[in-house]
Amino acid sequence: MSFSITLVIIIITALISWRAFQDRDLKYKMMFYPYNVKHHKEGYRFFSYMVVHADLTHLFFNMFVLYNFGTAIEYMLDFKYGNSLGSFHYIILYLAGGLFATLWPMTKNADNPNYLSLGASGAVSSVFFAYILWNPGATLNFIILPFWDIPAWVLGIAYLAYEYFMAKKGTSNIGHDAHFGGAIFGIVYVLLINFEKGQAFISYIFN
Repeated sequence: MSFSITLVIIIITALISWRAFQDRDLKYKMMFYPYNVKHHKEGYRFFSYMVVHADLTHLFFNMFVLYNFGTAIEYMLDFKYGNSLGSFHYIILYLAGGLFATLWPMTKNADNPNYLSLGASGAVSSVFFAYILWNPGATLNFIILPFWDIPAWVLGIAYLAYEYFMAKKGTSNIGHDAHFGGAIFGIVYVLLINFEKGQAFISYIFN
């Protein structure tokens, strides 16, 4: 791996997000706004929303998770497929994951002028779940509970259930539907390029 695509994504996202913190009009123009996508043909918003964030905390958390799991899965894809094809898969995983994350919100809110969202969470969820499916035996821990190791597959299932429940509940201003959509894409993409990872995941859990 000659250079880190993950770091390039983080730098671009941080710079644009920082600029958007100073320019509310720019932030608004880049947010995901299903109403304008449908009624004003602003299709660019399917991607632009991924590089703007609500505040520094939002930006830091997404980029922290992306750095930790993105660099890992990027290396694994390069090792498996070679630098060129591995990098291609990683870019598709991230960008298409972010795009897929908009499908549920788009379906629900195409005629809702009050719905807007922003942030890389959907794309990051795609990367995170690709890592989990690729490494079901890995152990993870929460920042607030650094001494409690949790099996990656357990955390993944719990995360999916939580995000789906919260998205259906619809009482939060957090994009749970985007998180869920991105996670599902991460799983599906790994299965498409390496179905054996899905079989290994099932075997690991039940054996």
